[in-house]
Amino acid sequence: MEAPAAGSAANVTTPVADDEHLDYSGELGELDNVTHPWPYLQDFFSYIGVKNSSYRIKCLLCLPRVTEILAFKNSPSNLKKHIERKHVGHLKKYEELTSRKRKRAPETLPTTSTIRQTTLVNTRTVSQRSIDKAILKYVVQGLQPFHVVEQQPFRDFVKELQPNAKMISRLTLCSMIDNASMGMKKAVTEAMRGVDHIATTTDCWSARRQSFIGITGHWIDPNSLKRCSAALACKQLRGSHTFDVLASALNDIHSEFEIRGKIVRTTTDNSSNFIKAFQVFGEDENNNAVGSDGDPGNASQPGEDEEDQEGCEEVEFVDVSALLNEDDGLEFQLPQHQRCACHLLNLIATVDAMKATSNEAYKKVYRSTFGKCNALRNKCGRSTLAAETVEDVCSFQLLRPNATRWNSKGSNRYFKTFTQVIF
Repeated sequence: MEAPAAGSAANVTTPVADDEHLDYSGELGELDNVTHPWPYLQDFFSYIGVKNSSYRIKCLLCLPRVTEILAFKNSPSNLKKHIERKHVGHLKKYEELTSRKRKRAPETLPTTSTIRQTTLVNTRTVSQRSIDKAILKYVVQGLQPFHVVEQQPFRDFVKELQPNAKMISRLTLCSMIDNASMGMKKAVTEAMRGVDHIATTTDCWSARRQSFIGITGHWIDPNSLKRCSAALACKQLRGSHTFDVLASALNDIHSEFEIRGKIVRTTTDNSSNFIKAFQVFGEDENNNAVGSDGDPGNASQPGEDEEDQEGCEEVEFVDVSALLNEDDGLEFQLPQHQRCACHLLNLIATVDAMKATSNEAYKKVYRSTFGKCNALRNKCGRSTLAAETVEDVCSFQLLRPNATRWNSKGSNRYFKTFTQVIF
């Protein structure tokens, strides 16, 4: 056996036969159940055991001669030195294996510092301004009551999502809604300022002993040629729904958005109060005469020039104060009126169907059939037991028709309620 050189690994070289068994017990100790410390070098070296603070490695390239190498646990440098001294032809492959291992190391064994850095990058802090805007959007678009921000469950919900968030009060929320409303109103007004022609729709209704009026605006964007729509107003209407009250509300809203001279048509239902409002205060469709100066109503009549020339010397004095104080009753200015075609067709179908009851044979069948349907619906409306029985048998609740609904779904709803009872 050769003594190891100073500063190098201890090499134990012993010539043996192929079938000879080597016993490494005794002073070297028992074989450990540790796996190969450098698995990527298994083609060159095999693991034997541990001696003190070093691994006992056997060189496979030296077979059939057994060469044992002691390598430090934290570095395989002694293995590389053995390859350089004894097996120079395999040095290139050894370096390829070690370099490949270094490239894969960051992927297979991430360090603690890398994991912490990733966690810090993914952390997102939400500002207080963003939280306030999210709450405002939730209340407005979800039609939530303002006092929802004062409810403890809602506060706990926000705190759970963002512990450092400060909850806004009800007064602050109302102030934010007012500011957002003013900003939206300015944006809509600015968008319609660059448009020459606008169409509007309006309707009024009652709910919970209060009256309301709603107006929408529609126009074509001159740049993109896309149809644009906006809800201009939904405000309480005090007093009776008389024609002058409706005309005043419409005129105020049109003036508020600066579109009085741009509206070409206003579409409403066929109720008498809207019809009278536009008959009295609306623009006349036949008033389209244009004079030589471009103003309506200034068209010259035959013989007018001769009369002016004959009476040019006469002067007539007019009391200006009387003209200013004169009230012609046209204090409101409304655009041309357009009746809703869907409502009109609905009325025609309803009226014609009722007129058909003048036939005695049809009238008898009509009253008998619809009387039974109405009796069944009324029974379900008055008795919860009857409604539950119908739901258990038919798996649905009976719909109740409403004759005042004039949209396109009204007739379909009435037909559906009738077919529910019959079939």
